[in-house]
Amino acid sequence: MKKIRVEEAVGMELCHDVTAMYDGFKGAAFKRGHIIREEDVPKLLDYGKRTVFVWEEQAGEIHEEDAARRLAAMASVKGAYYTEPSEGKVLLMAEKRGMFRVDRELLRQLNSIGDITIASFPDHYPVEKGSRLASMRIVPLVTKETQIEQAEALCAGKKLFDLRPYQHRKIGVVITGSEVYHGRIKDKFEPVVRQKMAAYPSEILGISICDDDLDMIVGAAKKHLENGADVLIFTGGMSVDPDDLTPSAIRALGADIITHGVPSQPGNMTLVAYLGDVAILGVPGAAISLPTTVFDVLLPQIFAGDRLTKEDLVNLGDGGLCQMCASCHWPNCTFGRY
Repeated sequence: MKKIRVEEAVGMELCHDVTAMYDGFKGAAFKRGHIIREEDVPKLLDYGKRTVFVWEEQAGEIHEEDAARRLAAMASVKGAYYTEPSEGKVLLMAEKRGMFRVDRELLRQLNSIGDITIASFPDHYPVEKGSRLASMRIVPLVTKETQIEQAEALCAGKKLFDLRPYQHRKIGVVITGSEVYHGRIKDKFEPVVRQKMAAYPSEILGISICDDDLDMIVGAAKKHLENGADVLIFTGGMSVDPDDLTPSAIRALGADIITHGVPSQPGNMTLVAYLGDVAILGVPGAAISLPTTVFDVLLPQIFAGDRLTKEDLVNLGDGGLCQMCASCHWPNCTFGRY
């Protein structure tokens, strides 16, 4: 584009909106793409425009709105849509609930190109229908088209963003502890797990309360598996004391324990394991007394169908310390970012 005096711009194409205020009107008096006419010159001068920007032939430039559309097209997301450009940017909007994923390295490369700016929610972020997920734009009014082409080449065959909808899960729950089993104290975990499962597409197949007996705990878990459970949740006996049998029972099932203990609090003693495709969570007692723990952080990924890895759990350390706010507003906080 080039800057030119209004009187010399007749017959040329505007590459930006010209806004004006008069007689109660405020908005674009001339839209981008308008071919300037002789009769437009006095009006432009009245609007305080002594110069305008017009397109140059063969300049190899692209307007911010066209650039935004092409940026959106290179990063399509199933279950989400991009808005039309407004003030040069497009927004990515969620059409359903789920786990939002970001290719962080690809995003870094795109934002390193030059004029391109792409901002998004963090990777592994639980989102609701209607959430704004990302925003894309170029900083100047126009940029070299080669920058957009470079971005398109980087995204070819890759997913910059993904929205993984929550899948229906059948849940088996095993609560251990002799004090609960013998009725010395009232179990407090069942209402907690029912409340948390209600936030996801789930069916609780059954809740078993077991004594501190290895065979009983293993037997209860196997019964849930026979009934079709694809997620097992254990609570009670999750510490490293010799008398705490739950981790031993999970091993006895033949499960592959990814970790027992995560660098995150509350929920430090969380256990994550898999028995084939069945996800297993060992949930420490903090989940009963606190509104948000590692249990809440891991559930969105479990329901999105992503298999947790040791690396995922190690990465909980950065942001793994809950601020213990008087009023919990997770996930809109630092806790559980990985």
